[in-house]
Amino acid sequence: METNFFGPLNVTRAILPIMRAQRGGQVITVTSTAGLIGQEFVAAYAASKFALEGWMESVRFDLAPYGIRTMAVEPGFFRTELLVEGASMIWPELPVEDYAQRTAETIAAWRGMNGLQGGDPAKLAAALVTLSDSGELPLRFIAGADAMAAVEANLHTIQEQIDAHRALSASLTVDEGV
Repeated sequence: METNFFGPLNVTRAILPIMRAQRGGQVITVTSTAGLIGQEFVAAYAASKFALEGWMESVRFDLAPYGIRTMAVEPGFFRTELLVEGASMIWPELPVEDYAQRTAETIAAWRGMNGLQGGDPAKLAAALVTLSDSGELPLRFIAGADAMAAVEANLHTIQEQIDAHRALSASLTVDEGV
């Protein structure tokens, strides 16, 4: 939470007085696909990114009257040092035997992905410059084919859940005058 949520929040809060005074600016924050979709064995990471997503989605209303635009960037897997062991990837010691096999499988899968991620960081940087220069930032930029596929699947699941319980949900309205 300190790095993934409070870090971006504090950096943004530090620059906002200048942006408000100049009546313009952009706050572009890189979150993660994990900020929109929970995944196995990344609960704490996802929680920090979900918090950042919620903050970015809400703070836009506070900033828009001052000409300050916001955008959250949700990248999928890009060929960075994210999966480099000892650099940014540290595997914790997990004494819970119930998780041992699934943890080993997850670690093996992530180790196998290192250096093979589909996203090109230079192309992502260029895309962010293009969006920034466009003058109109989207609320979210889902970055990468893998991220788009995952978010679209999640949106489909959410819509199915709404549809499956639509009548029950709609029945929760207060009955006035009864």
